[in-house]
Amino acid sequence: MFSLPPTSRRDFLKNAGCLTIGFALLGLATEATGGPLADELPGSLQDNPRINAWLEVLSDGRVRVLTGKIELGQGIRTAVQQVAAEELDMSLNKVEVALAETDRTPDERYTAGSASIEQSAMSVRYAAAAARQKLLTLAAQKLGTKLTQLTLADGLIQTKDKKRQLTFAQVLNGAQLTDEVRLPIKLKPKNQYRYVGKAVHRQEIERMVRAEEWYVQDLRFPNMLHARVLRPANYESKLVKLDEAELKRLVPGLLKVHIDGSFVGLLAEQEYHAKLAQDYAKLHAQWTPGRTLPTGQPLPDYLRKLPNTPKPVANQGSFDTPPAAGATTLQASYFKPYLMHGSIGPSCAVALFDQGKLHVWTHSQGVYPLRESLADLLKLPMETIHVKGVPGSGCYGHNGADDAAADAALLAVATPGRHVRVQWAREDEHAWEPYGSAMVIDISARLDPSGRITHWQQQVWTDTHSSRPNGQADKLLPTQYLAQPRMPKNDGAADFSAGGYRNAEPLYVVPNLKVDAYFFEGPLRVSALRSLGAYANVFAIESFMDELAEKAKQDPWEFRLAHLQDERAKAVVRKAQEIASQQQLAEGEGLGGAFAQYKNKAAYVAVVAKVRIKEEGTVYRPQLWAVIDSGEVINLDGIKNQTEGGLIQAASWTTTEEVVFDAHGVRSRQWESYPIYRFDEVPYIMGVTVLDYPNKPPLGAGEAAQGPTAAALANAVYRATGKRVRELPLRPEKLVDEPERRQQPG
Repeated sequence: MFSLPPTSRRDFLKNAGCLTIGFALLGLATEATGGPLADELPGSLQDNPRINAWLEVLSDGRVRVLTGKIELGQGIRTAVQQVAAEELDMSLNKVEVALAETDRTPDERYTAGSASIEQSAMSVRYAAAAARQKLLTLAAQKLGTKLTQLTLADGLIQTKDKKRQLTFAQVLNGAQLTDEVRLPIKLKPKNQYRYVGKAVHRQEIERMVRAEEWYVQDLRFPNMLHARVLRPANYESKLVKLDEAELKRLVPGLLKVHIDGSFVGLLAEQEYHAKLAQDYAKLHAQWTPGRTLPTGQPLPDYLRKLPNTPKPVANQGSFDTPPAAGATTLQASYFKPYLMHGSIGPSCAVALFDQGKLHVWTHSQGVYPLRESLADLLKLPMETIHVKGVPGSGCYGHNGADDAAADAALLAVATPGRHVRVQWAREDEHAWEPYGSAMVIDISARLDPSGRITHWQQQVWTDTHSSRPNGQADKLLPTQYLAQPRMPKNDGAADFSAGGYRNAEPLYVVPNLKVDAYFFEGPLRVSALRSLGAYANVFAIESFMDELAEKAKQDPWEFRLAHLQDERAKAVVRKAQEIASQQQLAEGEGLGGAFAQYKNKAAYVAVVAKVRIKEEGTVYRPQLWAVIDSGEVINLDGIKNQTEGGLIQAASWTTTEEVVFDAHGVRSRQWESYPIYRFDEVPYIMGVTVLDYPNKPPLGAGEAAQGPTAAALANAVYRATGKRVRELPLRPEKLVDEPERRQQPG
C-alpha cells in the first residue's frame, strides 16, 4: 500500500483550463502493457491525477517529466528519469526532468520523510504507463489499425511491418495528454526492464565535484544586488539603535539599509560591501538582552522538568502482573543533544519583485508551502508569487532555506525591479537555523528466565520535529523581528508529534508494551532534521537491546532474531550477522551492530561497526557496513549513495556533534565550535549490501541508516572499552574516564 499525501489537489491543477477526457485505461494485455495490474494509485498521483501534471510531450521528440520534489542529494531527478524512460520505452537522454516550481510542477508539499521515490517517482511511473497506453490508443485511431499491431520504442509508434510510424508529438498534434490516470493500469513487465534496478550514475555529480555552477548559491543575474541580514545575539532580542548614516559613511559601497522594526537588511552592488556592512553593524548595533537560555544543570534533567504534553504511542498487554521467579529487570536512560543540519553551503535565496509579481529562487524543500507563507507575510495574492526550487549545498531537513527566502522576498519588495540575493554567513546559519531537538529516552524491560522480553516500557521527552512554515508566515524567522512581529504559535504535540516518537515503538515482538511521548517547548529553535526522532529512538532501543542480550547471556544478533517475526527484517539481520562473523578484532577494537526499519514501514537497515579507540579516547575512523532492504530497487547506485551518506552523517552526529549554548545564546557558531567530520576523519565504508525485492513496492531509504549507525557505534565502543555511553556524542572524555553528566557551560 502507498501512503497518501496530507494535502488536497492544488489550485494550479484545478484551474489549469484543460479538458479532462475521462479516459479509463482498459489494461489490455498488449506488447506495450503486459505488466501486472496495479490495485491503487500511488502517492501524490491521487491529488494530482492528470497525466500532464506529471509529463509533457515536447515537439523535438523528447518527454519532460515533472516532479514536485526538489533534489537534495537523494537522486530524485535520475530516479524519475529511469521510471519514465522505462514505461515509455525511451532512451534516458530523451527524458528531461523539471523539479519543484509553482504553477509548473505538481504540488507535492515537502521533500521529506524519505518519500521521494514512494510518492513522486511512483506517481511518474503510473502517469507514464497511462500516457503510453493513451498514445498507443490515439496512434491506432490515426493509423487506422488495431492496438495489437503497434509497437512503441524510443519515442516512435510503429506498425509491426514498420511501414508507418508516428512520433509522440505527431500523435498529439501539439496538444498534451490531459486525461486523468485511472485504474486499472498495467505496468511494464519487470523482466523487460532496461533501466529500473540498475546503477545509473547521476550526471550532476561531476559538476558538483568540479565546483561548476549548480547550487542556488551560484545564481547570478544582471544588475543584481547582494544583501546580508543583521541578526541579534540572542532569541527575541530587539534593535535599540543602529547609526545608519555612520554605517553608510564607513562602507561607501553600501547602497541601502532597510530597517523594519528589528529586521535589518543591508544591500550593496558588491557582496563584499554587504558583508563589510554586516560585520560593522554587528559591532555597533545596540540590542535588548533577549531571552536567557538555561544553564547550570544537566540538559537532560532540565528537559524532563519542562511543562509537557503527553502522547500515548503504544499500549498493549498488562504491567500489573508481578515478575515471575527468575525474571530480571533492566532500565536505562539515553540522551541525544541538539544537532545542526551543518549545511556546507549556508542558506541563500534570490528574489525579484517586478510589476507586481514576486519571483523567488530557493532551496526550500517545499515551494508551494513557501509560496503560501510568503503570500501571508507580504499580503500578496498567491497568483502573483512564483517560487522555483534550486538545489542547495547540503541539507536533509528544515534548515534556513525558507528564512533566507523570506529575507530575500522582504528586501526585493522594498527594492522593486532588481534581483536581490541574500546569502547567510556561516555564523548566521549555525546560530539561527532550526536544530534537531534534544531528546531524552527512558526504557525499562523485563526478561523471563529463558531470556525472552516480556515487558517493555519507554518514555520519550522531545520538542516538535517540524516547525516548517507550511503556509504560516509566523514560522518564518524574519517575521518575528518586523515592526509588527508575528510570533510562532507553539502547537506542542499538534505541530508534528509523530516525528518525536518516530521509531519509538520497537519492531520486536513484546507481549506487554507501553510507549509514551512527552512534548515540551525547549530553549532552542527546532524543526525537521534527517530522520526526525528516529535517530535518538533507534539509538536508545538498539543500545538497550545489546544491554538486554548481555543480561540474558545471549549473542546480540541471535537475541534480536529471537524477537523478530518479520521475515524481511530477519533477512537483513542475518546478513549483517554474517558480515560481523567474518571480522577479526585486534586489541583495543570493538564490533557492534544494530537494526531498525525506518518508521516501522519503510526501509530495513542493519549496520555493523568496527571501532578502534585511540589512547586519548577518540573513536578513530570506524569501519562501517550496512545491509538495506528498500523493496524494489529503482537506482542501485542511488540506494548505495544514500546509505553511505547516512552512515557518514550519523557517525559524525554520534561521535562529534553537539550544539553548545550559554545563558546569552548559541556558542556553536563556527566549524571550530561545532565540528563535523573532515575528509581525513570520515569512516571507512566497507560495503553496502542491497537486498532487492523487485516485486515489492519501493520503500523510502534516505533516512533509514541514521539510528542503526548510532547504536552500532555505541555498541562497538562498549565492546572496545567496557564503557556504556548512553549520552551522545561519544566524546573522548566519556571513554577515557567514567562518563559524567555534561552541563551546558554557564
